[in-house]
Amino acid sequence: MSEIELFPGHVSRLGLGTIPHEDVMRYTGLELLQRVVDGLYPAPSIAERMNFALVEVGAGRAVFKGLPSERHLNPLGGVHGGWAATILDSALGCCVHTTLDKGEAYTTAEFKVNLTRPITPKTGIVVCEGTVVHKGRTLAVSEARLLDEAGKLLAFGTETCSIFPVGNLAPR
Repeated sequence: MSEIELFPGHVSRLGLGTIPHEDVMRYTGLELLQRVVDGLYPAPSIAERMNFALVEVGAGRAVFKGLPSERHLNPLGGVHGGWAATILDSALGCCVHTTLDKGEAYTTAEFKVNLTRPITPKTGIVVCEGTVVHKGRTLAVSEARLLDEAGKLLAFGTETCSIFPVGNLAPR
């Protein structure tokens, strides 16, 4: 595995990859994601493609930072709304992930995004914070806000995640 820069100032020392399924049986969701933040697992490949990274976690909370760039433009020259949706989906899902017990996994069942300001390559580094609104046995609901460096709201979203045993994930 080789070191890779996800965006200026944020490097994944272990390159790209995923959390081993066997570790999902050993650690809680919060412990797993803290290990991602601490660089004990490689960054997921989506982080390199979209120029963002998980930078902080807590119980029911996940924070991403990212840098939209020319790689993410729509035909009119703005950053594609899918970029904002992707970083929001990541924060919305990862905050739910922090609430999982050993052996539990999740997937997005539904999410909604509102784009409130244009994002351009000149926007600079953005911060996206997701928090859990409710967690039940099989469903969790979260909300997230995407802000620019000045604290202006760029987008926000909500998400419902399904929670299930990790054994239900397709084998790799």
